Amino acid sequence: MTLALPDDLQGELDALRREWFPAGRTVIGAHLTLFHAVPGEHEGEVRSYLAEAAGEGPVPLRVDRVMSLGRGAAYGVASPALARLHGRLQEAWSPWLTRQDQQRLRAHVTLQNKVDPAVARRTVEALEAEFRPVDVDAVGLDLWRYEGGPWAHLQRFAF
Repeated sequence: MTLALPDDLQGELDALRREWFPAGRTVIGAHLTLFHAVPGEHEGEVRSYLAEAAGEGPVPLRVDRVMSLGRGAAYGVASPALARLHGRLQEAWSPWLTRQDQQRLRAHVTLQNKVDPAVARRTVEALEAEFRPVDVDAVGLDLWRYEGGPWAHLQRFAF
């Protein structure tokens, strides 16, 4: 499950991901993951929760920093509203969640991954030289299904 971003920001992040992600390793565009593995057998309940959450209105956020991922780079995202939303969903879905999805959200959009740490450091430096914080409202919640390599978009729950 991912957070849907405004088209203009999504386009900028996709362009950065194409520039910095290792060739041939990009199977999905830039994204902000909220949950990595929501079990498909609970899809109906998940959809109900997401529809309810989307009805609460837009989620303001700030793309506020460049982050090192050790073997990659990302833009960090700060949003108390997103943290609250994520926490509510975690609580509701706690019996189903993997250990990874039970952790506190470190909201970010990965722009580069799976590279040598020295390459990642240079990328972080290059991104920091051009970075400007951005304030936007997220536009919805996207539900996906993993299909053994590619991801299938199931539904957008628009704010």
